[in-house]
Amino acid sequence: MTGSPFEPLAQRLRPRNLGEYVGQKHLLGPGKLLRLLYERGQVASLILWGPPGTGKTSLARLLTQKAQADYVEFSAVLSGIKDVREVVERARKARLAQGRPTVLFVDEIHRFNKAQQDAFLPHVESGLITLIGATTENPSFEIIPALISRARVLVLEPLTRDDLAELATLALTDRERGLGALGADIDPPALDHLIMASGGDARSLLNALELASGLARPDASGRTLITVPIVEESVQRKAWRYDKGGEEHYNLISALHKSLRDGDPDGALYWLSRMLEGGEDPVYLLRRMIRFASEDVGLADPLSLMLGASALESYRLLGSPEGDLALAHLAVHLACAPKSNAVYKAFAAARADARKLGPLPVPLHIRNAPTRLMKDLGYGQGYRYAHDFENAEVDQAHLPPELADREYYRPTQRGREKAIAEFLKARRERLANPAKKPPGA
Repeated sequence: MTGSPFEPLAQRLRPRNLGEYVGQKHLLGPGKLLRLLYERGQVASLILWGPPGTGKTSLARLLTQKAQADYVEFSAVLSGIKDVREVVERARKARLAQGRPTVLFVDEIHRFNKAQQDAFLPHVESGLITLIGATTENPSFEIIPALISRARVLVLEPLTRDDLAELATLALTDRERGLGALGADIDPPALDHLIMASGGDARSLLNALELASGLARPDASGRTLITVPIVEESVQRKAWRYDKGGEEHYNLISALHKSLRDGDPDGALYWLSRMLEGGEDPVYLLRRMIRFASEDVGLADPLSLMLGASALESYRLLGSPEGDLALAHLAVHLACAPKSNAVYKAFAAARADARKLGPLPVPLHIRNAPTRLMKDLGYGQGYRYAHDFENAEVDQAHLPPELADREYYRPTQRGREKAIAEFLKARRERLANPAKKPPGA
């Protein structure tokens, strides 16, 4: 069905089937819940939580269409309990007359007050209505627990750069519903700026693209090209000089890393901001900082790695711009944390030995001995169980004899590694002097 030319581009390009739906692969990949529901023509009560323009309404429509259910859509901003009663009555008639289920899609469901949400409960519980609610707010705070318990909460993520590029290409080439009849192309830097300005919001991207295509004019050769200045005018935001695949990208990520390593939170925040404003994928920046936490901070501050994983999860839940603050938290923490690359160097040295010396045999006293034959062959013989000794300290070795003198891990005197260094010093001294038995030996 061709949309009206007076409809906004985002409305005309709504997917007609799941094959045309872009994004949310974590929910729609093979074997995932929504994919299975769609393939089986089933619907279930759902709360779709995600930023604007991530496809919540389109998902509800596609699921309902595939299930051949009666679809009722209204906004919580404009509707009240009276409208709910009317929907319930309509659902009863559809069930009696046609045997069809009714899906009630409530946009901005978090705007319903408690009494309005309570009105859904008996009808959702009885199965008369299948409720699909869409919200940009955390359901835990905005939707009553009784309603959440009757629906599955699914988190939709901001669209990725590749998702948005795919949508832009579709819009510019589709002659039936899109802008294909205009014959316009978009300059790659202009597309980058358009994607960056949309903030993962498909509706925002398509609205800006439609405006930009209207501003573009054919050149002397008849070619219509959407350029950076045209996109800047459409989105009312200047483009930054930033090539995510070129030299400037590597200059900026280098500046961020060195600011973190040198303990400069101000520099770290600035270079982080530069990359975000330039349209860099926040998940890429989080991955780089998590790597930094493991490689440059290490065990001097074990909290850094956990904070990195937490920041990544926070961003995935919130998206931009709210989730961007998690990146700032992580950057400041990493810059101010004590630094150590001792584990990084120790791991590299141990792997080098493993590659160079090949499969050295495991010393007999620390081999597993599940059978009598293995015990007779000396497997596990002489092993001392640490918990049988005071402070769980024993002086037995664990490396093959060829590596008896190796000390891969040499902790620093910074942060938590200072305590680790003291522990290892005492242990290594006991190993070097076997005559000096630990307490309880």
